[in-house]
Amino acid sequence: MAQTPQKATQTAVFVVVLLVGVYVALQLIADVTAVKIVQIGPITLPAGTFVFALTFTWRDMLHKRLGREWARAAIVTAAACNIGMALYFVFTIALPEADFWPGQEALAATLGVVPRIALASIVAEVVSELVDTEVYHALARRFTGPHQWVRVAGSNAVSLPIDSLIFVTLAFAGALPLAAMAEVVAGQIVFKAVVTLVSLPGIYIIPEGRPVQLREAT
Repeated sequence: MAQTPQKATQTAVFVVVLLVGVYVALQLIADVTAVKIVQIGPITLPAGTFVFALTFTWRDMLHKRLGREWARAAIVTAAACNIGMALYFVFTIALPEADFWPGQEALAATLGVVPRIALASIVAEVVSELVDTEVYHALARRFTGPHQWVRVAGSNAVSLPIDSLIFVTLAFAGALPLAAMAEVVAGQIVFKAVVTLVSLPGIYIIPEGRPVQLREAT
């Protein structure tokens, strides 16, 4: 049974909100948690790496269902949200704390470094995710059906190293020695590759479709 125009519009809205909303949420979570550097065996990397790596596969899923223009719009929206978040952190820390509240130093010590991290993340995200968009778009024309995994693996293989190099350079130059920065870059690439392999099957969950167009239900 065919959907009514109103039902079709409701479904389209749900798909857009889900795909774009989760994408933006993942970007925000990754940027906040990137302030902590973790040690896993011999590898050091920002804690946000695990979530951020997932955003590339999720972006591919969004691209597959909604189209390239929606993917670009989601990238710009996430960047704008990250800028707003970073600025609000700065504003919050600058506000005078209540006399009975003891957490000002802890707040400043954690969220106080987020603006630089967020700026580095935003630049790295916009560049790498736009690159990912174009590579995925090119691969989507050639790899269909059971070979869709090549789209994700191929686009991520190009964009993930670009993201790591830009992010680490902008976020930690002058704060970490060069050897430590190289270690962080290597660690990010390794763990992002692992997350890509784990999340790669998600591309088969999303049906191939024409770019979603929203229209007012009558």
